[in-house]
Amino acid sequence: MPELPEVETVRRGLAPVLEGARIAQALVNRPDLRWPFPENMAARLTGAAITALRRRSKYILADLDTGETLIVHLGMSGRMIVSAPEGARDMLAQFHHLHPAPEKHDHVVIDTDQGARVTFNDARRFGAMDLCPTNAVDDHWLIKGIGPEPLGNAFHANHLIAAFKGKRSPVKTALLDQRIVAGLGNIYVCEVLHRAAISPLRHAGRIAPARIAAMIPIIRDVLSEAIEAGGSSLRDYRQADGELGYFQHRFRAYGREGEPCLTPDCQGIIRRVVQSGRSSFYCPDCQR
Repeated sequence: MPELPEVETVRRGLAPVLEGARIAQALVNRPDLRWPFPENMAARLTGAAITALRRRSKYILADLDTGETLIVHLGMSGRMIVSAPEGARDMLAQFHHLHPAPEKHDHVVIDTDQGARVTFNDARRFGAMDLCPTNAVDDHWLIKGIGPEPLGNAFHANHLIAAFKGKRSPVKTALLDQRIVAGLGNIYVCEVLHRAAISPLRHAGRIAPARIAAMIPIIRDVLSEAIEAGGSSLRDYRQADGELGYFQHRFRAYGREGEPCLTPDCQGIIRRVVQSGRSSFYCPDCQR
């Protein structure tokens, strides 16, 4: 499932063609994805102007001038691909794809008044879309209760220290808890813990406050580097222009089972363990 860097990369790719544009036509080709689409979704989108494109955790939020916000979750395999008709290639030069022939899993198609088309394709149908009043987004059931953004000012050492205090669950599980910090997933937690030299098996409540505080800049660095690299492409993920991300080539832990640890002067070998049904990759020599 795409994590914060992949969703932010998609948001940034969509922003040049959606922010400030008006939706000339919206097509909804099925009644649901993971959950039913909102009532009259196509009609509510058609004619609306997109005033801002935001991200909250792993959700893309498109604010409309109608007072509603379109909430988008990519799910396991969802892709939002931008294309342009023949005559609009100069205007949308960064998107080299002409409008493709419709595919089986093109579930939502949005055409803008500026000639761009955004197609939401989701083969596994674990994605989701919903509409809600913009002033009530924070109370929407998909958004409510999500913790602070890791790249924002509300995510700081005191917050994480307080969240970990007394926790008997592994630190890996704690960092995946969206109520503690938004947007982190399995890949980037593995990478963060390796850089922080903390074992994913260690109980969160038994980590010294100084080590917890040291994770804050590491989390921000890992996420920022991944966004700069366009995210990580492992299976279905693509950027909005259809290109792959390449942060997977910088992994120090994730997916490297049996390979040498890349920490300087460490002679360890990356090991894989399963925690709560997810693979954790770490070095037992330098991660304590």
